[in-house]
Amino acid sequence: MTKNTSEQKTIEHDTEAQTANVDLDEIAKFEALAARWWDTESEFKPLHEINPLRVNFINQHSPVAGQSVIDIGCGGGILSEALASMGAEVTGIDMGELPLNIARQHASDNGVTVEYKQDTAEAIAEARPGQYDIVTCLEMLEHVPEPGSVIAACAKLCKPGGHLYFATINRNPKAYLFAIIGAEYALQLLPKGTHEYAKFLKPSELHRWMRQCNLDLSHSTGMAYNPLTKRYRLDPHDLSVNYLLHAVKTND
Repeated sequence: MTKNTSEQKTIEHDTEAQTANVDLDEIAKFEALAARWWDTESEFKPLHEINPLRVNFINQHSPVAGQSVIDIGCGGGILSEALASMGAEVTGIDMGELPLNIARQHASDNGVTVEYKQDTAEAIAEARPGQYDIVTCLEMLEHVPEPGSVIAACAKLCKPGGHLYFATINRNPKAYLFAIIGAEYALQLLPKGTHEYAKFLKPSELHRWMRQCNLDLSHSTGMAYNPLTKRYRLDPHDLSVNYLLHAVKTND
């Protein structure tokens, strides 16, 4: 009886740790769309279209071949699989069970090896501190209650001298106009309700959290969409809407 009670307490503790920085509504939102994750004409079309830009930016500043990489908030595996296909040893984590199942199946169908785990950034950082050469956390921070906690976990996962990449959406009137009114309503690039303006993050906020974790900003770029050409491009001079940051972890 004592053993069972002890085991139950452990299970309850683990469950609390897993969900401490998880928005269940956000998880449900993406679980409902999971079956269409790899459909390039679905709601995930923008992710497929920006993925080559993200991958090239990462590989330009830290070549991924032969490197250990962890992709935080991997969803259905679009980024994880691309990096693994380039020779990286990739772990992808997410709290959505259905997207992870889609990711595993797609990787298997395409002969790509990726370790997928249902876990939070904070939990896996406790289990695997300092194990990764490269940590990616793209289009995820605006979907969690405490983004600073995720950044701290990413820093903990990274080896000293390793590379980290964060991508999110700026918080200002232009970002609201472009990322919500434009993308979700006018152009219908994304499902309505994909983003909440209050969860958008200014670069200065990310910079502060990064400095607290001994992460030095190395490169930054914006990501812009041209509705006339229907093409995305990187613009290092304009971080006003979507932006991507590259940091290096200093020696502890």
